[in-house]
Amino acid sequence: MSVLNVFRQDPFTSISLTSYVDRVPFLPTGIGDLGLFEDLPIRTTALAVEHRDQQLIVIPTSERGAPLVERRTEKRKMRYFEAPRLAHGDTVYATELQNVRQFGTESVLMQVQTEIARRLSGPTGLTANMEYTWELHRLAAVQGLLLDADGSLLFDWAKEFGITRPKEIGFNLDAADPVLGSLRQQCNKIVRYMARQAQGAWLPSTRVMAMCGDDFWDALIAHKDVLTTYFNWEAARELRKGTAFEAMDFGGISWFNYRGSNDNSTIAVPTDKVKFFPQGAPGVFQRALAPGEAVEWVNTLGRPIYIIPIFDRDRNFWWRMEAYSYPLHICTRPEILMSGRLGA
Repeated sequence: MSVLNVFRQDPFTSISLTSYVDRVPFLPTGIGDLGLFEDLPIRTTALAVEHRDQQLIVIPTSERGAPLVERRTEKRKMRYFEAPRLAHGDTVYATELQNVRQFGTESVLMQVQTEIARRLSGPTGLTANMEYTWELHRLAAVQGLLLDADGSLLFDWAKEFGITRPKEIGFNLDAADPVLGSLRQQCNKIVRYMARQAQGAWLPSTRVMAMCGDDFWDALIAHKDVLTTYFNWEAARELRKGTAFEAMDFGGISWFNYRGSNDNSTIAVPTDKVKFFPQGAPGVFQRALAPGEAVEWVNTLGRPIYIIPIFDRDRNFWWRMEAYSYPLHICTRPEILMSGRLGA
């Protein structure tokens, strides 16, 4: 008979186990997978951002010997932004492990190393929670913002740089009989506007990405222009099937249905909204990585994450791990970003 019989009342230490399910929440990494952010390790706790308005001018003609039109040097603005601190910890106590059966087995005692690894790098461990938080910061950055865990605003990059945001665009995707080509014309206006605002940050390979909420996406793929475009394509077969959390190219824009957190609110695009941002635009999105707080990391180049083990040296009752990260996800050109909503 197993020594775990005394814990019969606890389902995690029962003797007989026929099946088990470990529910793991979805970890959204859609923005991270796009490779938008350029890592910028820094040796200080703050990032210096220099902003300069550059403009080409048309030189007027003049008579020989007349005074020249002098070039005006652009004014520069320097701002410093403190890198936020993300800190997360967990403690494994010896009493938690005593006589506890390893999950998914019948009588194997849980080992300290196994439990520590699960809490550190498992699907809901410290590093997974850190990645989850980074995705929240990335999602905010492609909208020109930096948000905290409770949704409060830390930085509005447009306001920080004194830039007026373009107005939100209305997409009348639910019109009963839309004019053929009207949606494509809207797409052209968006691409032109973003490219013109970007100036030197726009390359021939730069793509406009459109991150859609659920309702917006469903209305988009049912629009007359989209259906007509794909009608004779092999891809039309996909439109006739389910397209949740899929992507497509239309009107010079790469559209995708963003999948965020399972609650569709913590990390999510509002269901009736769409967010436009560039992919492959150098310098537009950056992630500054500040150094850790421990003595050995002072004035060193920052890393994405720091893991610190802490031991109960006196009694050996517990083992603690702490994860730290000091990332600043920034959009240096918020004037490029645009947004839209479902409805005129």
